Amino acid sequence: MSELMLTFYVFIIATFLGFELISKVPPTLHTPLMSGSNAISGVTILGALVVAGYGEGWTSLTGILGFFAVVFATINVFGGYVVTDRMLQMFKRKKQD
Repeated sequence: MSELMLTFYVFIIATFLGFELISKVPPTLHTPLMSGSNAISGVTILGALVVAGYGEGWTSLTGILGFFAVVFATINVFGGYVVTDRMLQMFKRKKQD
């Protein structure tokens, strides 16, 4: 079995497992858990940077995939902070005039 097929199988299994786990989370816990996990996934950026630097320049497939991994991981982390900030804004007391 080739390494690419093994990687594809792991991706498919992780997709189904992730969907099942997320669908079992109650709605009241979904936002806090997702915002926390998105913020923690900053480690993904480090892995993506390693992959981006592993290729032989930007023209290699590894370099291109690494670049997109960095972009998507950065969007994920930024979204986690935005969701967390929005959630915390709901708990602030409103000033009365």
